Amino acid sequence: MKTRNFLYVLALSFGLFAATSCSSDDNDGETIVPIQGKYELSKTGGIVNGNEVLIDATENTSGCNKDYLELKLSNVAVVGDYTPGTDCVVSESTGTYVRSHNDLTITIGNTATVSDIMNLTNNELKLKNKATGAITVYTR
Repeated sequence: MKTRNFLYVLALSFGLFAATSCSSDDNDGETIVPIQGKYELSKTGGIVNGNEVLIDATENTSGCNKDYLELKLSNVAVVGDYTPGTDCVVSESTGTYVRSHNDLTITIGNTATVSDIMNLTNNELKLKNKATGAITVYTR
């Protein structure tokens, strides 16, 4: 009798485990790394003759910290730009961002920029502007 009860409990446990482990874990190609964080502008570029071409970001002011993008948990976006000739004074623009699957929309003032998230890891955020095709790489 104990053996039959044990087998019944074992079969029931296996059935519950199998039912929960077969749930859809598909994330539709979307990365599960959180997008929130502060990223430094690293590279820019685009697609030339079918190949991705990236160069060190010329927007960064020599001798200053790198320009940055900060995406906060509260969906606030902050863009920091170090202006040449200002002794490394940073000007910040604040707006909002919305992530929908692998799209990232950043709105600063009346300007919204929609980008495809090409890569998102713990160390890198690579965006491709949907309107211009420009690629921007940020690093944490």
